[in-house]
Amino acid sequence: MKKLYRIQPVLYTAFTLLFSEILLRYSTTGGPLFPFLFFTGVLTLFYSCLIALLTSLFSEKVNFILRTVIYTAAAIVFLVNFFLYRQFKVFYDMKTVFAGAGGVMSGFTDNIRHMVFSADGMLHIVLFLLPVLLFILFRKKMNCRTSDTDTRFMLGSLCIGLPVFVLIFISGNPVYARSFSSEYNFQKGVNQYGLLSAFPLDLYHASADESEFVITAEPEVTETPEPVQETAAEETEEPEPTPTPVIYEYNTLDIDFEDLDDSNQMMNEMDAYVSSLSGTKENEYTGLFKGKNLILITAEAFSAEVIDEELTPTLYRLANRGIRFTDYYQTASAGTTGGEYEVVFGMLPTNGGSSFKKMTGRYNCLTMGSLLNDEGYYGMAFHNNTYTFYDRHLTHQCLGYSEGFMGYGSGIEEFVSKGWPESDLEMMQGTLDLYIDHEPFNVYYMTVSGHNEYTLANDMSEKNYDRVKDLECSEIIKCYLAANLELEDALTYLVDKLEEKGIADDTVIVLSADHFPYGLDEDNSLRNLADLYGQPITSALYRDHNRLIIWSGCLEKEEPIVVDDPVSSIDILPTLCNLFDTEWDSRLLPGRDVFSDTPPLVFNIEYDWKTDLGMYRAGSGVFTPNDENAEIPEGYTDMIRQIVSNKILYCRNFNNCDYYRHLFEPEEEETAEGEDQS
Repeated sequence: MKKLYRIQPVLYTAFTLLFSEILLRYSTTGGPLFPFLFFTGVLTLFYSCLIALLTSLFSEKVNFILRTVIYTAAAIVFLVNFFLYRQFKVFYDMKTVFAGAGGVMSGFTDNIRHMVFSADGMLHIVLFLLPVLLFILFRKKMNCRTSDTDTRFMLGSLCIGLPVFVLIFISGNPVYARSFSSEYNFQKGVNQYGLLSAFPLDLYHASADESEFVITAEPEVTETPEPVQETAAEETEEPEPTPTPVIYEYNTLDIDFEDLDDSNQMMNEMDAYVSSLSGTKENEYTGLFKGKNLILITAEAFSAEVIDEELTPTLYRLANRGIRFTDYYQTASAGTTGGEYEVVFGMLPTNGGSSFKKMTGRYNCLTMGSLLNDEGYYGMAFHNNTYTFYDRHLTHQCLGYSEGFMGYGSGIEEFVSKGWPESDLEMMQGTLDLYIDHEPFNVYYMTVSGHNEYTLANDMSEKNYDRVKDLECSEIIKCYLAANLELEDALTYLVDKLEEKGIADDTVIVLSADHFPYGLDEDNSLRNLADLYGQPITSALYRDHNRLIIWSGCLEKEEPIVVDDPVSSIDILPTLCNLFDTEWDSRLLPGRDVFSDTPPLVFNIEYDWKTDLGMYRAGSGVFTPNDENAEIPEGYTDMIRQIVSNKILYCRNFNNCDYYRHLFEPEEEETAEGEDQS
């Protein structure tokens, strides 16, 4: 009993931390407990030994206070991530929560207050705080005395031996070895090693030099030969002359990589990587929209299932009579601001919710705002919610739109009545006159009407509820669809006005979601989302399936252009660059112009990917072909996995430095004060 009493601090701390890890997993991502429980158990024992050692060096009273503070801090960390995951369906590292995206903590207060005070929320607060309460309640039975030399030696030895044991075990498993090192991200760290281990891993990867790319040969483009038509012997007609084939040039700029400043190692690695790529070629669709107006829309919590011929006829028209995308994914990486970042910059938000803010003050020359501004377009950006939310008053002023950004509090309130959420229709009605007479115009909208909560307390759900009340679906899905009818009405108004003005043929509307409608489910079941989709959620990529709209009135006069290849949000920018025939370099964007001859590749921040041949899940290391009888090239999985790793590393480095300034060195523009040059 005496020996057991000596190690009681270790045992109770291990119970506290492991209980919290299991509770968080059970209440969020779910999934099997093994091997998660093995890794988390061993690492939790390591943290417990470390905490027990540090809180046994002082007097009994001081040791008790230290352990109480540590247990309470741990409970708060778990609670914050629990509520954030329930709301946003992603875990947030501490940098994002407290400093990264200016609106995250505000969003935490505004959007999930109801969850905190719900029965489920209060239950989880009690459960996460239970170990602290028990520790205080049974204080007299807790060993908080100063430890002896033998106990300190034992604890110190375990603090060294346990992490070494875990590292040896991980190194013997290729899947876990990659997720621990080259394919690490915070979400995967939490899912595989626990929340407490994800934090130090995050710090390590943030400080480690990971700028080196593994340069591999790009996959070859295989062209299917045209079938040869055999001619009957009696035919004597001379064949028609073969048309001269069109030779397409690469979409690249003349960048002298050898002449660039070589003082920054990270940028040197990026230069070597970019210069090794061939880029994508121009094609028959290059310049299809040259000189046309552009209205780019990121739609809050939009999903493909909103589109219905009877319920949303305008959305149906835009999705099916423009360019029709049948296999599109809006990867959910960092909530709304992460989805916006993907659409606007064509990059994955590798720094979570802080990714967009890090672009403030950068030389953001490769956005549609900047590219079309250089061609003399009149540009504006709009949002119908608070203009400072997610620091949009800073970030959206740096996107290249000539007339800047307007949100609620900086002008939009003149047109949009206050409520929650605000009306997309009122935003369109109020802002259209600001730019419609300034052709060519280039406009960006971030909508908000589709935001949760999906109850009749939601102003947009309540406003449009009569139009969905007789649908055969659950109440929460009815309210979700009703909220999105405000976007339908906004687009109907917009298209009608463009046609009245006679410029619908000269205007392009592009619409993508920011993320899947995670507000449909407060718990982790995704039951309501599965009901909306009509089938179970089998993977993160399927969860993120959506619909991309690229429409212009001029397209309705032709046969629909159908894109059946896998396409994702980071493909939007390169595709628009090609369609508008801007001055751009395809090597600088990790996505692809979907009309190029480059093989399709969709991937997310967790290193899952999909091609025209199949899908790879990084968590299991398993590649599943689309056709079980298809012949997969030897080494195909390893090759694509390395290409994805390079692209994600490029996205990470891009967000950590001002790469476009390094490449293009604007002569008249000084570096913005206080910008991140790391």
